[in-house]
Amino acid sequence: MTTTYAALLRGINVGGSRKVPMADLRALMEGLGHGEVRTHLQSGQAVFAGAHGDEESLAADLTAAIAERFGFDVGVIVRDHAYLKAVADACPFPAAELTAKQLHVTYCSAPVDEERYAGIDRAAHLPEEFRLGDRALYLYAPEGLGRSRLAEQLARPRVTKGLITTTRNWNTVVKLVEMTRA
Repeated sequence: MTTTYAALLRGINVGGSRKVPMADLRALMEGLGHGEVRTHLQSGQAVFAGAHGDEESLAADLTAAIAERFGFDVGVIVRDHAYLKAVADACPFPAAELTAKQLHVTYCSAPVDEERYAGIDRAAHLPEEFRLGDRALYLYAPEGLGRSRLAEQLARPRVTKGLITTTRNWNTVVKLVEMTRA
Protein backbone atom coordinates (compact mmCIF):
# COMPACT_ATOMS: atom_id res chain seq x y z
CA MET A 1 0.00 0.00 0.00
CA THR A 2 1.30 3.45 -0.85
CA THR A 3 0.82 6.62 1.11
CA THR A 4 1.10 10.17 -0.19
CA TYR A 5 3.51 12.38 1.72
CA ALA A 6 4.81 15.91 1.64
CA ALA A 7 8.50 16.58 2.17
CA LEU A 8 9.15 20.03 3.62
CA LEU A 9 12.70 21.26 3.10
CA ARG A 10 14.00 23.99 5.37
CA GLY A 11 15.80 27.05 4.05
CA ILE A 12 16.50 26.23 0.42
CA ASN A 13 16.47 28.64 -2.54
CA VAL A 14 16.35 31.68 -0.24
CA GLY A 15 18.60 34.66 -0.87
CA GLY A 16 20.66 32.99 -3.58
CA SER A 17 22.18 30.27 -1.42
CA ARG A 18 21.53 26.60 -0.86
CA LYS A 19 20.12 26.15 -4.37
CA VAL A 20 18.07 23.04 -5.03
CA PRO A 21 16.40 23.18 -8.45
CA MET A 22 12.98 21.55 -8.25
CA ALA A 23 13.62 19.40 -11.34
CA ASP A 24 16.76 18.04 -9.67
CA LEU A 25 14.87 17.44 -6.42
CA ARG A 26 12.17 15.49 -8.29
CA ALA A 27 14.82 13.37 -10.04
CA LEU A 28 16.63 12.76 -6.74
CA MET A 29 13.43 11.62 -5.06
CA GLU A 30 12.52 9.36 -7.97
CA GLY A 31 16.02 7.89 -7.68
CA LEU A 32 15.20 7.04 -4.05
CA GLY A 33 12.27 4.97 -5.33
CA HIS A 34 9.46 7.43 -4.67
CA GLY A 35 6.61 7.66 -7.15
CA GLU A 36 4.36 10.44 -8.36
CA VAL A 37 6.86 13.12 -7.27
CA ARG A 38 5.62 16.68 -7.67
CA THR A 39 6.95 19.95 -6.32
CA HIS A 40 5.18 23.11 -5.26
CA LEU A 41 6.83 26.50 -5.69
CA GLN A 42 10.61 26.85 -5.41
CA SER A 43 10.77 27.01 -1.64
CA GLY A 44 11.03 23.35 -0.78
CA GLN A 45 7.81 21.38 -0.94
CA ALA A 46 7.63 18.02 -2.67
CA VAL A 47 4.77 15.55 -2.69
CA PHE A 48 5.41 11.88 -3.36
CA ALA A 49 4.02 8.38 -2.99
CA GLY A 50 5.91 5.98 -0.76
CA ALA A 51 5.40 2.39 0.30
CA HIS A 52 6.36 2.54 3.95
CA GLY A 53 5.02 4.77 6.68
CA ASP A 54 8.09 5.75 8.68
CA GLU A 55 8.21 9.53 8.22
CA GLU A 56 11.47 9.91 10.14
CA SER A 57 13.40 7.44 7.99
CA LEU A 58 11.91 8.93 4.80
CA ALA A 59 13.14 12.36 5.98
CA ALA A 60 16.57 10.98 6.94
CA ASP A 61 16.99 9.27 3.56
CA LEU A 62 16.09 12.46 1.71
CA THR A 63 18.35 14.56 3.95
CA ALA A 64 21.31 12.25 3.21
CA ALA A 65 20.60 12.20 -0.53
CA ILE A 66 20.41 16.01 -0.69
CA ALA A 67 23.70 16.34 1.23
CA GLU A 68 25.39 13.91 -1.14
CA ARG A 69 23.98 15.48 -4.31
CA PHE A 70 24.14 19.20 -3.41
CA GLY A 71 26.90 19.29 -0.78
CA PHE A 72 25.00 20.86 2.11
CA ASP A 73 22.66 19.76 4.87
CA VAL A 74 18.97 20.56 4.67
CA GLY A 75 16.46 19.92 7.41
CA VAL A 76 13.62 17.79 6.06
CA ILE A 77 10.26 17.01 7.61
CA VAL A 78 7.99 14.40 6.03
CA ARG A 79 4.29 14.26 6.86
CA ASP A 80 1.38 12.30 5.39
CA HIS A 81 -1.95 13.65 4.17
CA ALA A 82 -3.83 12.74 7.36
CA TYR A 83 -1.42 14.74 9.49
CA LEU A 84 -1.36 17.74 7.15
CA LYS A 85 -5.17 17.79 7.06
CA ALA A 86 -5.36 17.49 10.86
CA VAL A 87 -3.03 20.49 11.21
CA ALA A 88 -5.17 22.58 8.86
CA ASP A 89 -8.40 21.47 10.55
CA ALA A 90 -7.04 22.26 14.04
CA CYS A 91 -6.04 25.85 13.24
CA PRO A 92 -6.93 27.92 16.32
CA PHE A 93 -7.16 31.15 14.31
CA PRO A 94 -10.00 32.14 11.91
CA ALA A 95 -8.16 31.14 8.72
CA ALA A 96 -11.08 32.01 6.44
CA GLU A 97 -11.03 35.60 7.71
CA LEU A 98 -7.27 36.16 7.36
CA THR A 99 -4.96 36.62 4.40
CA ALA A 100 -2.28 34.01 3.75
CA LYS A 101 0.49 36.42 4.79
CA GLN A 102 -1.07 36.74 8.26
CA LEU A 103 -1.29 33.05 9.14
CA HIS A 104 1.57 30.56 9.23
CA VAL A 105 2.27 27.06 10.42
CA THR A 106 5.71 26.04 11.64
CA TYR A 107 6.06 22.29 11.27
CA CYS A 108 8.33 20.71 13.88
CA SER A 109 10.22 17.44 13.74
CA ALA A 110 8.98 16.44 17.21
CA PRO A 111 6.15 17.39 19.56
CA VAL A 112 6.43 20.81 21.18
CA ASP A 113 5.10 21.99 24.52
CA GLU A 114 4.55 25.27 26.33
CA GLU A 115 7.73 24.90 28.40
CA ARG A 116 9.88 25.37 25.28
CA TYR A 117 8.32 28.81 24.74
CA ALA A 118 8.10 29.93 28.38
CA GLY A 119 10.76 32.62 27.92
CA ILE A 120 8.76 34.48 25.27
CA ASP A 121 6.72 37.40 26.56
CA ARG A 122 3.52 36.88 24.59
CA ALA A 123 1.91 40.14 25.75
CA ALA A 124 4.86 42.16 24.45
CA HIS A 125 4.19 40.93 20.90
CA LEU A 126 0.45 41.53 20.68
CA PRO A 127 -1.45 41.62 18.37
CA GLU A 128 0.84 38.84 17.11
CA GLU A 129 0.05 35.48 18.68
CA PHE A 130 1.10 31.86 18.51
CA ARG A 131 -0.55 28.67 19.59
CA LEU A 132 0.80 25.15 19.77
CA GLY A 133 -0.42 22.04 18.05
CA ASP A 134 1.02 18.52 18.18
CA ARG A 135 4.14 18.92 16.06
CA ALA A 136 3.11 22.32 14.77
CA LEU A 137 3.03 25.92 15.85
CA TYR A 138 0.41 28.32 14.51
CA LEU A 139 1.47 31.96 14.13
CA TYR A 140 -0.81 34.93 13.56
CA ALA A 141 1.28 37.84 12.30
CA PRO A 142 -1.00 40.64 11.04
CA GLU A 143 1.84 42.46 9.23
CA GLY A 144 3.29 39.28 7.72
CA LEU A 145 6.17 37.01 8.61
CA GLY A 146 8.87 39.37 7.34
CA ARG A 147 7.85 42.06 9.82
CA SER A 148 7.07 39.76 12.72
CA ARG A 149 9.15 40.24 15.84
CA LEU A 150 7.40 37.27 17.41
CA ALA A 151 8.52 35.06 14.52
CA GLU A 152 12.11 36.12 15.24
CA GLN A 153 11.72 35.05 18.87
CA LEU A 154 10.13 31.72 17.91
CA ALA A 155 13.01 30.92 15.55
CA ARG A 156 15.87 31.59 18.00
CA PRO A 157 18.25 28.65 18.43
CA ARG A 158 17.56 28.35 22.17
CA VAL A 159 13.86 27.89 21.35
CA THR A 160 14.30 25.51 18.41
CA LYS A 161 17.18 23.52 19.92
CA GLY A 162 16.96 19.85 18.97
CA LEU A 163 14.22 20.43 16.39
CA ILE A 164 13.96 20.79 12.68
CA THR A 165 11.43 23.55 12.05
CA THR A 166 10.11 24.99 8.81
CA THR A 167 7.37 27.56 8.33
CA ARG A 168 4.73 27.78 5.60
CA ASN A 169 2.07 30.40 4.95
CA TRP A 170 -1.57 29.40 5.02
CA ASN A 171 -1.90 29.13 1.21
CA THR A 172 0.90 26.56 1.18
CA VAL A 173 -0.60 24.70 4.16
CA VAL A 174 -3.89 24.34 2.27
CA LYS A 175 -2.16 23.48 -1.03
CA LEU A 176 -0.16 20.66 0.61
CA VAL A 177 -3.39 19.18 2.00
CA GLU A 178 -4.85 19.24 -1.51
CA MET A 179 -1.72 17.85 -3.19
CA THR A 180 -1.40 14.91 -0.76
CA ARG A 181 -5.06 13.89 -1.05
CA ALA A 182 -5.04 10.42 -2.60
